[in-house]
Amino acid sequence: MSPEQAVLPYATWPSPISTAEVARSGLRPAYPTVAGEQVWWTEDRPAEGGRTTIMRRDPDGALHELLAAPWSARTRVHEYGGRSYAVVPGGGVVFANLADQRLHLVFADGEPRPITPEPDRDAALRYADMTVRDGRVWCVRERHHDDGRVSRSIVSVPLDGSAEPHEHVGGSDFYAYPELSPDGEHLAYICWDHPRMPWNGTELRITRLADGRSRTLCGGPSESVLAPRWCGDRHLYLVSDRSGWWNLYRIALDGTAPEALRPAEEEFAGPLWQLGAHPYAVLDDGRIAVLHGRGDLRLGVLDPADGTLTDLDVPYAGWAPALDRDGRSLAGIGYGPATPRSVVRLDLPTGHAEELRQDAEEPPETAYLPVARSVEFEGRSGRRVHAFVHPPSNPRCRGEGAPPYIVSVHGGPTSHSTSAPELEKAFFTSRGIGVLDVNYGGSTGYGRAYRDRLRGEWGVVDVEDVIAAAGWLAAQGLADPARIAIRGGSAGGWTAMAACCASGAFAGGVSYYGVSALGPLVAATHDFESRYVEWLVGPEDPALYASREPLARVAGVSCPMLLLQGLSDPVVPPAQSRAFADALAERGVPCTYMTFEGEAHGFRRVETRSAALATELAFYQQIFRG
Repeated sequence: MSPEQAVLPYATWPSPISTAEVARSGLRPAYPTVAGEQVWWTEDRPAEGGRTTIMRRDPDGALHELLAAPWSARTRVHEYGGRSYAVVPGGGVVFANLADQRLHLVFADGEPRPITPEPDRDAALRYADMTVRDGRVWCVRERHHDDGRVSRSIVSVPLDGSAEPHEHVGGSDFYAYPELSPDGEHLAYICWDHPRMPWNGTELRITRLADGRSRTLCGGPSESVLAPRWCGDRHLYLVSDRSGWWNLYRIALDGTAPEALRPAEEEFAGPLWQLGAHPYAVLDDGRIAVLHGRGDLRLGVLDPADGTLTDLDVPYAGWAPALDRDGRSLAGIGYGPATPRSVVRLDLPTGHAEELRQDAEEPPETAYLPVARSVEFEGRSGRRVHAFVHPPSNPRCRGEGAPPYIVSVHGGPTSHSTSAPELEKAFFTSRGIGVLDVNYGGSTGYGRAYRDRLRGEWGVVDVEDVIAAAGWLAAQGLADPARIAIRGGSAGGWTAMAACCASGAFAGGVSYYGVSALGPLVAATHDFESRYVEWLVGPEDPALYASREPLARVAGVSCPMLLLQGLSDPVVPPAQSRAFADALAERGVPCTYMTFEGEAHGFRRVETRSAALATELAFYQQIFRG
């Protein structure tokens, strides 16, 4: 260690990473698109109410923002949204506007104009997952009826707004990835029905546009098929987990079985929470740029002729599962040990990688960013559990003894954490508080068998794994066992609360918009997840639900808790946090309950994020004192 480092108590180290800096970061660049020599993407504006804008980078390096306030390119399909724009010929974009959910067309220096009609009197319409072909926008449309029903279809919309959207496919509960064949004769897509989620079972179908006849090529209740792309007019590429791993396949329209391009115990895709991101891109020479791995995804090029996969020599440890290419350019969202999530353009012939935009406009010194380490430890019954360790990191300070740690639990719960350096984590680690991201059983990134551990076991496996994580940190001497806290958002908030109910391993717990009771969640949540609990826990049963949910087990909580909640949350209603806070108060357990007007599921505004983070730090400093 440097002799210049001051010895100070953990959790008190001075850090240049302020709450305001963290709140202003989180540009969340996403959905890159390459069009000629230009690269497009969406990014958020936390300082402008959390709206989402569209950016364009020109060959000369000039950056252009296409949408001024109050326009916001965000779709509410499935409530989680997804790709909300598509590039059109001539340098414009069509996008879904948050306020009215209509599709609008805009060109540089122009004013957006709607191309879809105003919603019907008896229904609200939403659009997502857009592509543009032959003067039309092809996309998924979601219709919310006055009687509470929700229906979805695949439609096309003329770019000039001269006609009503035309419905091509309907009848299933959910649709994704509409892909028009090169000859324009067939539409490929995936679909699924309640009670399945897209990582449980989907079908790949094609519809002949001339007569509307549809047929299923592959997939079903126990096979998750994702991301079809055309390979000529008679074949499709796709991702399927029929082997137990999301691998790449090719299938012919004649109905023969899919052919695995490179069988591997790796993932080539992630869970379909948001519509419109493609985890691979077909190159002009017939090869395929792919993302693959366990946990983090690496970037490589796959030759479908012989299955050869060559990783590219780029300085990024992982990538978000969203790639696009045009000509010699490939674009994606990459991150490295000292590089936050960034829009990256790769010149394919030379291999040169150029960062176009980072998640944080002014990242701190590299020395303040923790270097993540992938670890495995043993959970209950000998199960292996995956995690990423982010140790305390500050070039000017060090502590004595074992530091405090936060066991961080991702949402979903069918999701995962990566090694990406995030300013929010560095906010804590630079102050002397370590972070352990736990990819508990049920997380994605490690094959179907691993994520199926959570089937019927939510509130059991996830809770056991995070408690085991705290024990592992202490046994390894990485953390002071008396100073380990737990935090999580959404489904992670459920796990954090449930773990505090089940164990005394934690000095405190923090829940962001967490689920505390299953019955009210099933009754009130949105359509996309309305049957999710059946898979996670089981059919509605008061006794079963009470054995899992934090609200029914609140008597087991003995540590202080912090609950944070947006009051406009359509996914986890505010009553969930309120009920748990009231129950803790009745028992005399210290609890801070903090709400935010106008915030939904995931805080987006600078003032909200800053206040929440400051409160969370103060909470840790109080419980870690001494």
